[in-house]
Amino acid sequence: MANASVELPPARYDHGGDEFVFVELDRAMSLEANFKAMAITSALQEENLEGVLDICPSNASYLIRVDPDRLHPAELVRHLEGLERSVAPLAPDKAVRTRVVDVPVLYDDPWTHETLMRFRDRHQDPEATDLEYAARVNGFASVGELVEALSGSPFLVTMIGFVPGLPFCYQMVPRERQIEVPKYVRPRTDTPERAFGYGGAFAVVYPVRGAGGYQLFGLAPAPVFDRTQRLADFEDGIVFPRPGDILRYRSIDRSEFDAIRDEVERGTFRYRIREFEFAPAHFLTDPDGVNAQILEVLYR
Repeated sequence: MANASVELPPARYDHGGDEFVFVELDRAMSLEANFKAMAITSALQEENLEGVLDICPSNASYLIRVDPDRLHPAELVRHLEGLERSVAPLAPDKAVRTRVVDVPVLYDDPWTHETLMRFRDRHQDPEATDLEYAARVNGFASVGELVEALSGSPFLVTMIGFVPGLPFCYQMVPRERQIEVPKYVRPRTDTPERAFGYGGAFAVVYPVRGAGGYQLFGLAPAPVFDRTQRLADFEDGIVFPRPGDILRYRSIDRSEFDAIRDEVERGTFRYRIREFEFAPAHFLTDPDGVNAQILEVLYR
């Protein structure tokens, strides 16, 4: 079934002091808005424009830090307006080369379960686990059906943020099939490292232990953040995920979880990574067909 395309409003440009320009492409998250944000920021990166210091893409917006002594912010806005008109991320022939990654997750694991049970007083439904609550509010008959939906279709990394290395991921399914859950009524003061969480329409893997408010669904055995860069997948940086990556949060059992943890501890673990030519227009026309291609490329 074709995915209905979202008509984006004109972008909104705001100044943050003398050094920042914030651009909002849409007030609501959509894959179309994220495709456009990535297209504009990628084009700006390639231009290597004098005076542009930092480029930070987000889910449906982006932020630019500029040196006003080398490039006036008003001049930058005019340039960005031109990019907004010129980029065509949804053109039929437009494709980007990206990574498809298998990310194992032990859903309903004992560690996040212990954590979430300590904070039921901060939850919408103190009598249910996070998975049970999410399954009910999304119309699934069981937790197993919810896990199957989460694991069945891949997710697009739309931005990295909140804490270093945390990937915000939007599932690549039509809007009517998006899984959505509210955050906790009050945030937890504890979240395990590598917890797989869900808030709004976004999935995340918490890179380090700390506070958090997303519903806790499971635990990943492999890290997304490695400050020591001990693992081979972190050779080029301490953060593994990148905006534009496509992740498949594959459901695993405890024995595979323990085996992967052993590989991580020994320093031999490698993510399963495949290159993929991703065409946004093709995906929006046939999301299930493209997802089938993605999974075929990942596991062949």
